[in-house]
Amino acid sequence: MSSIRVTVWGENVHEQKSAVVRGLYPQGMHQSIADALNAAGGIAATTATLDQPDHGLPPGRLQETDVLIWWGHAAHGEVSDAVVDRVCDAVWSGMGAIFLHSAHFSKPFKRLMGTPCNLTWREAGERERLWLTSRNHPIAAGLPDHFELENEEMYGEPFGIPEPLETVFISWFQGGEVFRSGVTYKRGAGNVFYFRPGHETYPTYHDGNVQRVIANAVRWAHNPAARLADPNRAPNVPVETALEPIEQRGETLHAKGEAGFR
Repeated sequence: MSSIRVTVWGENVHEQKSAVVRGLYPQGMHQSIADALNAAGGIAATTATLDQPDHGLPPGRLQETDVLIWWGHAAHGEVSDAVVDRVCDAVWSGMGAIFLHSAHFSKPFKRLMGTPCNLTWREAGERERLWLTSRNHPIAAGLPDHFELENEEMYGEPFGIPEPLETVFISWFQGGEVFRSGVTYKRGAGNVFYFRPGHETYPTYHDGNVQRVIANAVRWAHNPAARLADPNRAPNVPVETALEPIEQRGETLHAKGEAGFR
């Protein structure tokens, strides 16, 4: 069985500007995530960053990606709309996607959700306790009923997302807030997972439980079926090709053979 091909996308902005972040992740958060995935077995992870041509996602790269992982925070607005279109088309076609931490405000996630994706937040290094809400879910495999991160940024409800397909984790923070911190969606033919932890000034991606969640999520999000050739295709079905015999009745807006409005 071939390995699941993962592309870990990261802004790689904080790592360049902050000595704290660089000290925690000398090769970048994206590389730390990829290294953990490559050690998990059955996964082949590579990286892409904002500063590369086409943000590291040129035409064809996503065709060779089974699951895309996206971490963003400081530079959401710098992401090209052409790349956003490319990512969303790939998800609708069947590519899996995992959005981490502040990627809730990324252009691709907001496009896929169709909602503001807003929340409350506090950067105080407080304890986060993540509770499983679906013990038998594949993303929760091998995890305890709860685990803790000693230092994290708080995200709190209300979280402006659509009702999830499933909620796998909820978080409690020292200050009292709670948050739906692990949620799944189906978008077109693609599986989507949002996972909250991962503030850049804390060693979250070195935590074994967090690494396990991300590896489990990769395996869950992977769709081995062939990609849809064009997820945006909306073909006309002529009268003469209807499954049951019918006759044209009334006037039509479109001439025969016209593609119609999109």
